[in-house]
Amino acid sequence: MLATNLAAQTVARHIAEGDSAGLMHPDVQLKHYQAALGLDSMSYEANWKAARAIADVAKQIQGNADSLKHRRDSLYSVGRTYAERAIRADSTKPDGHYALAMVLGRLSRTKGSKERVRYAKIIFDEATRAVQIDSNYDLAHHVLGAWNAEVKRLSGFQRFFAKALFGGGFMDKANWDDAVRHFARAVAIAPNHIYHRLELAEVYTDLGQYSKAREQCQVIATLPEVDVMDGQYKKDAADLFSDIKNEKDER
Repeated sequence: MLATNLAAQTVARHIAEGDSAGLMHPDVQLKHYQAALGLDSMSYEANWKAARAIADVAKQIQGNADSLKHRRDSLYSVGRTYAERAIRADSTKPDGHYALAMVLGRLSRTKGSKERVRYAKIIFDEATRAVQIDSNYDLAHHVLGAWNAEVKRLSGFQRFFAKALFGGGFMDKANWDDAVRHFARAVAIAPNHIYHRLELAEVYTDLGQYSKAREQCQVIATLPEVDVMDGQYKKDAADLFSDIKNEKDER
């Protein structure tokens, strides 16, 4: 009993130390969460947080060289394992469902059409489940906003073949209104989250609502950086603002 209690305390300590490292240091977070998993492989907290941290490490690997893609995909695949294990540990909480949707969303970007369609269904279902469990889960709303936007950005030709060849008919439910609604909800819940605002600005740009897009970019410039990628996201927002600064609203 004493050994069990000590192990549980050590797991909790590693998770707490990972949390305290913050989102600017996902590599440090990951080491602590993995140490916790070494003691308790079915720890719900350690699994979903390890999935998030490893994805945050992977998203920093920029470039299209095969070696870089392989490295990213390998990390995202491990993240998928963590997220699925979190769901097995406790499917009644939203974090595992969000983590799986998020990791697969990133992993799918380098996959072929058939795999992307298969992932798209899981991404939608898991993010929807997270929001059903917790309607204020901003990160899951973000995933749903991105899902709608990315499907709508596919050409009609791509959507036709997804439906005809790969059974992607469910993708017909994607629409711009839901993309805006979910991103706007994420921003309302977490107004200082830079990536929420950047992706919302990009959707507004897709829709020709340039004034709204510029407004988001201007707010982004004032926000503190708390995520390891926030510096890049701020630059992306500044570039977007420059590209659309003279555009007139189309609707």
